[in-house]
Amino acid sequence: MNTRLRQDAIVRSLRRNGTLTIADLAKEVGASRRTVLRDISALRDEGFVIHSEPGRGGGLQLDPQSIQTTARLSVAEIFALLISVASMRAAGNLPFSDLADVGLAKIEKALPSEKVRDLRRFLDCLYVGQLSPQVDISDMGAMDPALLPAFETAFLRRLHLRFRYRDAKGVLTSRNVEPQAMLILSPLWYLVAWDPARNDFRNFRMDRISEPEYVEGTTFRRRHVPFKDSVRPIRHLPR
Repeated sequence: MNTRLRQDAIVRSLRRNGTLTIADLAKEVGASRRTVLRDISALRDEGFVIHSEPGRGGGLQLDPQSIQTTARLSVAEIFALLISVASMRAAGNLPFSDLADVGLAKIEKALPSEKVRDLRRFLDCLYVGQLSPQVDISDMGAMDPALLPAFETAFLRRLHLRFRYRDAKGVLTSRNVEPQAMLILSPLWYLVAWDPARNDFRNFRMDRISEPEYVEGTTFRRRHVPFKDSVRPIRHLPR
């Protein structure tokens, strides 16, 4: 059981049972006493009020009104917030931008170092440019919510992406590609990938991608993407 699942199980057990000893919790979640003590400390840091009653018949009690006050956000969720703000800024349509920046800075400051590292690596794959007026967007659809979590793992671990793709004529094909970048040409979003079957780069409209999944054991190298001069890394946009 990973740390997050174990800590969730501890909170559920305390809510259900009222009072439990460290030994009880350790047995229930399959961890050592030392691990459970670290988990209790982490849960208190997140805002849970957990009382300790010493002596015979004592144990740990979770305040019934206790709630988590520190948000548990994944890299993909934080990335979604950041790119939403950055893309609106790039389009010149971001009211209250200073407040948004302050809020995002607070979120990043509260993250563990490994999440900050992953977040920055993820952001390094994001680019923005201007959509040509000739591009037809009349058939633009919604993007699959599963895209971002699948992209996070594939980009950070450099794994192949497999998905179904519907082209402009509505024809569906299966693709297996090496994801290299994400490109925002507002209002369209593209996955920029190296397609081994065609031995070339391809841009896939994200609203035409479905059933995305990363492929274990299929690592690849990052390639230099020949973007136009008008395309810029989103991390280099002026604030």
